[in-house]
Amino acid sequence: MNLRWLIVVILMLLAGCATPPRAPVAPPIIISPSTWQQVDREIIQASQSATEQTKIYAHGAMDYWRTRVYELTEQNFIPWFSSYWTQEWLSMKVSWYTISAKGEQDASEKRLAAYLLEQYQEKVLAPVAVEIDPDAILSLAAAFYVDILKEELQKISQRHGVPMAQLNGRIQKIPAIALGPPPARDASLYQIVHTEQLNSLPAYAALVDKIHKAGGDKGVGSTDTAMAPVARRASQRMEAEMAPRGAASAVAAAAGKLAGGLITVGVAGVRALIQAADRPDSEALIRSSLGNTFDKAWVKLVQNPTTGVMAGTLYMAAQIEGNLAQSAEPPVGSGVGSVDWSPTESTNQQINP
Repeated sequence: MNLRWLIVVILMLLAGCATPPRAPVAPPIIISPSTWQQVDREIIQASQSATEQTKIYAHGAMDYWRTRVYELTEQNFIPWFSSYWTQEWLSMKVSWYTISAKGEQDASEKRLAAYLLEQYQEKVLAPVAVEIDPDAILSLAAAFYVDILKEELQKISQRHGVPMAQLNGRIQKIPAIALGPPPARDASLYQIVHTEQLNSLPAYAALVDKIHKAGGDKGVGSTDTAMAPVARRASQRMEAEMAPRGAASAVAAAAGKLAGGLITVGVAGVRALIQAADRPDSEALIRSSLGNTFDKAWVKLVQNPTTGVMAGTLYMAAQIEGNLAQSAEPPVGSGVGSVDWSPTESTNQQINP
């Protein structure tokens, strides 16, 4: 029995010798209030700098999007619209629209415009969207802003000797998105810079949804004002051609098969010549109408702070800078906090040193 206890004691002693001594836990570094104030001030400056860089990026991306829209309009839509067989097909559609209008004013023009919008979406906007579109630029711009801010936070940590763990604890208290309730619609600065994909963050998805709703249902893809004059002119010309075409068909039927076929071919040839003569004017109208519409849409998408491609970035910047303003005491006139969002959807929490 004594031998057994002796063995147990020896094993316990050996186990104690095999266990390395625990390293002493270093006490947390004490960061002075003035240092935290400077850190907060530099976070604001980093956000402002990131916002300006993001504006340059978004502007360039929107320039590329507009260029591609113009290129595919020239390559795909205008040649399709101006071709003889498309005009013949549109004439048939206008005839059907006119017959089925039942007295509705401008029915053929409205329905033709809707059909042309569908074709424009298919031949121009959808192919361009495979490469890039304003919705994609909205999210890419926000992610660009967050990436810059993340890098700057690491530099701030090193510059002031503030351990990243302590800085992370501080930025967890800084709201970047505040759309709750529920809490899933809120996100801190820590969350947005530490998520792998910004689009996967529920609060950011809620922000994008809010931006879309603020912009309304009429997006760039509708281009109603662009297609309306094109459809009006085409519809009026095609309706004017219907009466001569009907008379020619009656004459051809009365003349018999052989002569009637020659008359029909002759009428088709004359109509082809008329359409060819009208083609330059029609193409000029399309270019002018679509160009004016897209120029206006482009300016709005670039400049509007609540519905444009910078809306997500400006919202997060306003939240971050606004919530740090009191503790950091930034210079007057930064201007970022001027984005017009409802006061009920932002937080008044201040980060005190």
